[in-house]
Amino acid sequence: MIELRTPAEIEQMRPAGRFVAEVLATLRDETTVGTNLLAIDRRAHDMIRRAGAESCYIDYHPSFGASPFGKVICTSVNDAVLHGLPHDYALRDGDLVTLDFAVSVDGWVADSAVSFIVGTPRDEDLALIDTSERALDAAIDAAVVGNRIGDISAAISQVARADGYAINTDFGGHGVGRTMHGDPHVPNDGKPGRGYPLRAGLVLALEPWFLRTTDELVTDPDGWTLRSVDGSRGSHSEHTVAITDDGPIVLTDRSFLGVR
Repeated sequence: MIELRTPAEIEQMRPAGRFVAEVLATLRDETTVGTNLLAIDRRAHDMIRRAGAESCYIDYHPSFGASPFGKVICTSVNDAVLHGLPHDYALRDGDLVTLDFAVSVDGWVADSAVSFIVGTPRDEDLALIDTSERALDAAIDAAVVGNRIGDISAAISQVARADGYAINTDFGGHGVGRTMHGDPHVPNDGKPGRGYPLRAGLVLALEPWFLRTTDELVTDPDGWTLRSVDGSRGSHSEHTVAITDDGPIVLTDRSFLGVR
């Protein structure tokens, strides 16, 4: 069921969005060569506890997950692009890291992801991250009353294809509100003018993600972490966006913190 939020409810969602933005900005700043993925999870867990928030991940057990996730943040590294289960791994120079984080604050959920390099970057990794970020910007620009889901999907795929990347539609954006995953599904490829009409009050997590040389995924033995089938690296950018009569509101915007 697709739910629309009142202007007052969208205002009530702002604290969750701001908290998610602050956590991701903090973790990105603190994550360096040598940082252990389990330490990132512990830091996120501590910030959740101090804020009185509630993790959307720790007990999450959808049909595609082997077991309850058990951690509070997704940490995907290099060829892992989605649902990275934190484990005992110390980051190395040049690693491409994606942090994906969702929490509930006062009953409202926000969801966001950011990809970045620790240490010395590779040009091809920076280009991949830039593509996912520009695709997210294009998706947000298309998230206006009068458009349709297909317009958002087409905006994402246009950026990706122009840069030479293939697109996987198994996982994409989704509705968000009282729960982390709701209707409608927002694939990262589609046709303009098709799909559910965008209306004021619709809140979506928009999340372009791409792999350098494939669109196929394999699942790790942990039952969660999704990697490229050919070992190529991936990037994932995500924001929670409210559609209003006055244009899209990025609830997880990090620019007020001086970071993208």
